[in-house]
Amino acid sequence: MLHFNRCQHLKKVTQKCISNIHVKTDKHAHRFLSRTFALAELRKSWYSTHSLVGDKNIILMGPPGAGKTTVGRIIGQKLGCCVIDVDDDILEKTWNMSVSEKLQDVGNEQFLEEEGKAVLNFSASGSVISLTGSNPMHDASMWHLKKNGIIVYLDVPLIDIIRRLKLMKIDRIVGQNSGTSMKDLLKFRRQYYKKWFDARVVCESGASPEEVADKVLKAIKRYQDVDSETFISTRHVWSKDCEQKVSAKFFSEAVIEGLASDGGLFVPAKEFPKLSCGEWKSLVGATYIERAQILLERCIHPADIPAARLGEMIETAYGENFACSKIAPVRHLSGNQFILELFHGPTGSFKDLSLQLMPHIFAHCIPSSCNYMILVATSGDTGSAVLNGFSHLNKNDKQRIAVVTFFPENGVSDFQKAQIISSQRENGWAVGVESDFDFCQTAIKRIFNDSDYTGFLTVEYGTILSSANSINWGRLLPQVVYHASAYLDLVSQGFISFGSPVDVCVPTGNFGNILAAVYAKMMGIPIRKFICASNQNRVLTDFIKTGHYDLRERKLAQTFSPSIDILKSSNLERHLHLMANKDGQLMTKLFYQLENQHHFQIEKVLVEKLQQDFVADWCSEGECLAAINSTYNTLGYILDPHTAVAKVVADRVQDKTCPVIISSTAHYSKFAPAIMQALKIKEINETSSSQLYLLGSYNALPPLHEALLERTKQQEKVEYQVCAADVNILKSHVEKLIQNQFI
Repeated sequence: MLHFNRCQHLKKVTQKCISNIHVKTDKHAHRFLSRTFALAELRKSWYSTHSLVGDKNIILMGPPGAGKTTVGRIIGQKLGCCVIDVDDDILEKTWNMSVSEKLQDVGNEQFLEEEGKAVLNFSASGSVISLTGSNPMHDASMWHLKKNGIIVYLDVPLIDIIRRLKLMKIDRIVGQNSGTSMKDLLKFRRQYYKKWFDARVVCESGASPEEVADKVLKAIKRYQDVDSETFISTRHVWSKDCEQKVSAKFFSEAVIEGLASDGGLFVPAKEFPKLSCGEWKSLVGATYIERAQILLERCIHPADIPAARLGEMIETAYGENFACSKIAPVRHLSGNQFILELFHGPTGSFKDLSLQLMPHIFAHCIPSSCNYMILVATSGDTGSAVLNGFSHLNKNDKQRIAVVTFFPENGVSDFQKAQIISSQRENGWAVGVESDFDFCQTAIKRIFNDSDYTGFLTVEYGTILSSANSINWGRLLPQVVYHASAYLDLVSQGFISFGSPVDVCVPTGNFGNILAAVYAKMMGIPIRKFICASNQNRVLTDFIKTGHYDLRERKLAQTFSPSIDILKSSNLERHLHLMANKDGQLMTKLFYQLENQHHFQIEKVLVEKLQQDFVADWCSEGECLAAINSTYNTLGYILDPHTAVAKVVADRVQDKTCPVIISSTAHYSKFAPAIMQALKIKEINETSSSQLYLLGSYNALPPLHEALLERTKQQEKVEYQVCAADVNILKSHVEKLIQNQFI
């Protein structure tokens, strides 16, 4: 039984917030999740709707030449069920002529209508059905088939399809007019396949029909097993009384709750899904959006977000909001060093790569009967990124989801502060806190863990709290994609062959970015070393070198790289949990000790395990500015201060025996005063706009960030609130904002 909230108000909450909840069992087979008593019944309903037991069909979909008929016959033999080929068993018997004759007789448009009508008049159960390549282009017939089946998309590499069609001597398919190449038409058709599938099978180049059939059955088994992919807290322990595990959460619940009730962070109960070498190779020529769709489909069960809906979210997130069509391009800097440019999103930092997508995921997962207030702590870049991301939700979602971001009033750059404040919208606010990021982050965790307060908000205002920091799994997961995509880009550009190792170097504060690279390795990307780059706040570097996480006598220093001015690194807990074989009791002990004694020491065996994969070092302020200067003067490329920190560390510790991918986490436009100081430009006291225009006159790479430049032109003064470093005062602000937004 799952609890609606961590307090004694369950009955009243359920009456107030859940009275209008209903189970969605629409044609998308969408699982509607909430933290209520309805969840168990809902999963039973979802399972019964999608089980192969009984009258459900397995429906194979894909382009002509995908092998649907052959694979279907193999599956039919394995399962002992009827096999139906739409071409041979429905269309030709209905028309009394071959499909090619019919196409020649009636033309493309009329053919699709005639084909659709024939399928609409057909019904089957417990069968394997192989569709034609053009079936998905007729909506009514696809809805008819989908009602009683699971649609599996055979995603075959385009080059294989074209080769097979040549061997089959097929030179024309439905929809192909004179002047349209086969390749262009097959690309055009993909939009229809993506619209309908329930499960995707990535067919490796050269894979046999038997291998594809086995993958189809595995995909269906995963699709059916709605309880197989769950999440636990990093502090998850066995109960002493009953020796039963604490209830696991589903993806939707982990996203909604953000932070586990015991103060830990949600992690997958099982290992990350791993792609085969052939599957990775099939993604080498893919776009960022295509890579994201396939990787995230493997990590998010379709019962939480149907694959087709997830694809729509990804296309929305990474569509027009990014200045570069490659989303996260890799640029060769010099020698064995490559720059992963993560700053082409609307707010100019790597946070956009997750926060353009995460709000759509969150809105999909939450129940429609409750309001949600997202609390965010920012060290600089998250604030504007989260406000921007949630502002792009549709009108209905913005009425039930609001965001408040707390930032250190004097702990971010002037540009970052102005950007955060100006990013406020009708459902998002910024609050300056007279302290540092560590206080903001700790305060939010304390608010979440105050069951009396959260229960009061739910009962009094029908509002539940959640997070959008990287402590939220829905925020961290999309970051895995760009680390994998960077490696694939190096393969695509010919710098390496697949399987060759690379190192990654990440400017690190809260440990989320570098942890996402660890997860990319777990999925099959051959990363050799993770290089953790710190600024003067080098607590992580010291920890990786000694195993001693020590905050005693350590004060937070303000640096040119404010986004990593962090001492309490939240996501480190996730990695330690992974290294310690998911020992929740140890995590509870270590982080209780950190909270109360301000330090902890891990055992030697864990230190050695950590150092097998991680190396770390730190960069001084002088070295940071010198790196910006030398890189510009020798290569014509301007690094932002965080990227400069990473380059200094990479230069120092990387052995140059393999490529190193340096994460460039922000555009230099956000730190113009530091850049001008590094480049020894005298006009430092100019306005932000004139500073950027001056830097733009240097014709350096990367070019100026247009969205950031436009922000400097905004003359209107935007109001925001500032509060003292007191958790109770933060609570008061949250309550007032909830009253203004939802009451």
